[in-house]
Amino acid sequence: MQTQKTTFIKPRSHLLELNLKELWAYRDLLVMYVKRDIVTFYKQTILGPLWFVIQPVITTIMFMFIFGKLAGISTDGIPQPLFYFSGIILWNYFADCLTRNSKVFIDNQHVFGKVYFPRLVVPLSVTLSNLVRFLIQFSIFLVIYAWYYFQPGTMVNPNIHILLLPLLVLLAAGLSLGFGIIFSSLTTKYRDLTFLLQFAVQLWMYATPVIYPLNSIPANKQWLLVLNPMTSVIETFKYAAIGQGVFSWAHLAYSTVFMIVLLFLGIIVFNKVEKGFMDTV
Repeated sequence: MQTQKTTFIKPRSHLLELNLKELWAYRDLLVMYVKRDIVTFYKQTILGPLWFVIQPVITTIMFMFIFGKLAGISTDGIPQPLFYFSGIILWNYFADCLTRNSKVFIDNQHVFGKVYFPRLVVPLSVTLSNLVRFLIQFSIFLVIYAWYYFQPGTMVNPNIHILLLPLLVLLAAGLSLGFGIIFSSLTTKYRDLTFLLQFAVQLWMYATPVIYPLNSIPANKQWLLVLNPMTSVIETFKYAAIGQGVFSWAHLAYSTVFMIVLLFLGIIVFNKVEKGFMDTV
């Protein structure tokens, strides 16, 4: 006699329960969401995936004209295309993940209200699909990098710290995921936060050494920028790849601890809102 398997669906027992086993069981759904995001993001556009390349290139050219030529902001001797592009690709990854993850509950309410699956699948899929975009833009960075590396007299001196690149990407992903799910949880009640976040992300970039080197700030005021956890991520990448900038294990440790605490806080808030968000959306 064939026995029937019964599946019990019950609420989490506590707010910090992540249930990685359940997330692994829904890995096919995660992969499907990632593929969907990649395929549909530029669907019905003329240039399609080429926008992955065009956006950072145009932004770099604009920064070179506005901040390099008109404002005369120093790039610490680093060629302007290399300096700006190295900051843009990591910042864009963080900002795009944060912005999209901040609307997870609102954008997916029609699905969340009908079918059960671990809700963290959606923000994780956003983070992973944007990683594909980052890798494409990083390949363009390598082309620009190789051009200047083989030019005589160019200040491009990579060092052993380039091995920290996976950690830097992980930090950017973790910070965007943590901030994103917190804002997503809050926007179920307060929709104004969606508009506030879009404005805040734009200002946030200017508080991060994307368009200027950290050592261009007076030493007694640099700590204000270091409080921004993305500062050490951007600066470490520039220092590792180009050999110019500020590198500190203490700054990197701060960003790592900040990310871990933020993710724990994000999971608590996300799990709490998940149980009754349909009543407020």
